[in-house]
Amino acid sequence: MKTHAIYPGSFDPITNGHVDVIERAAGMFDRVTVVIAVNTQKVPLLSEHERLELARQSLEHLPNVAVELFHGLTVEYARQHNVTAIIRGVRAVSDFEYEFQMALMNRKLEPSVTTIFMMPHERYTFLNSSIVRELARFGIVSEDFVPPPVARALRQKFASHRDG
Repeated sequence: MKTHAIYPGSFDPITNGHVDVIERAAGMFDRVTVVIAVNTQKVPLLSEHERLELARQSLEHLPNVAVELFHGLTVEYARQHNVTAIIRGVRAVSDFEYEFQMALMNRKLEPSVTTIFMMPHERYTFLNSSIVRELARFGIVSEDFVPPPVARALRQKFASHRDG
């Protein structure tokens, strides 16, 4: 049986920490789908289609990784696509508390899907999309934090804001 994992998130934008986790997951599973979800509690910087395209460009070096949009519960996507595992990145204990609750709820809703917690490389433990967005607003965009396609898109987006 082929193994299929998903890595859900808002990816606003995708960071090098996300890419690190996805690269390692791609080595563990036959197929990994990055599921770009809509978080109704957040106002995104990038449209869902921008996030989709930037994630695809950032992950094109991984042949067994796909990127899709999904509106709905992650566990529903898992059911519909015969997913065996949900990958969740955790950087700190504070991440784990929230992710642990979500994992337990997902297991209650769909016992056949396992949640796997993965830590990014230590050089990315401080990094999240909120920090990247805030730095970009002040003109600081670094390929140390985000893949090159994301860096270009952020520079372009904020250059047009400063010019306008």
